[in-house]
Amino acid sequence: MKLTIFGASGATGTCLVTQALDAGHEVIAVVRDPARWTVPAQARLHVVTADVINPASIGPAVAESDAVITAIGSRGTGPSTLRQDSTRSIMRAMGQTGTRRLLFVSGSIVTGRGDSPYLRYLIKPVARHTFLRHVTSDFLATEAEIHASDLDWTIFRPPALTGKPARGTWRAATDRNLPRCLSITRADLAACMLGALGGPATIHRHVSVAN
Repeated sequence: MKLTIFGASGATGTCLVTQALDAGHEVIAVVRDPARWTVPAQARLHVVTADVINPASIGPAVAESDAVITAIGSRGTGPSTLRQDSTRSIMRAMGQTGTRRLLFVSGSIVTGRGDSPYLRYLIKPVARHTFLRHVTSDFLATEAEIHASDLDWTIFRPPALTGKPARGTWRAATDRNLPRCLSITRADLAACMLGALGGPATIHRHVSVAN
């Protein structure tokens, strides 16, 4: 498959790029700052420097792609609409080029469905209104725009992401969170996302995934 990956130079994006290449996919990696790029050059990898907020700038990167994956996220927990703004621009470029498949990394904080009562009614409500309020707002606003689109989307809702080595196994649930959904390695998240490209089962679904 031909995949376009946004946020490719970030920790999750790098896992997505390297695993996609290892699986034999052609990858267009879109980056804002080439100085942060660390993946070695190879035949099936095309690195594009572009302003993701400008649909015209990223149009060529999404044209004729089989799927677009965005792992763009803001640093820290301060006010930000980066996910929403970038995803809106990506979807506009996809609409202009006819590309249909979109995978987006959100977070399990946006819902309590499937969580234990302790998480659902105590921990998460407090987090949503305090230190994770801006992150939650950006996730929810982005998800709302994706829901309103006519794209073939899948939204992934992992809990805390870690840089630990891949376990090679994970738990997943559709349209609800997982009990004891506390963390997942970025490498396992990437593997789960790439595995979802093979069929229509996750289209218009929210996938929770955790170790």
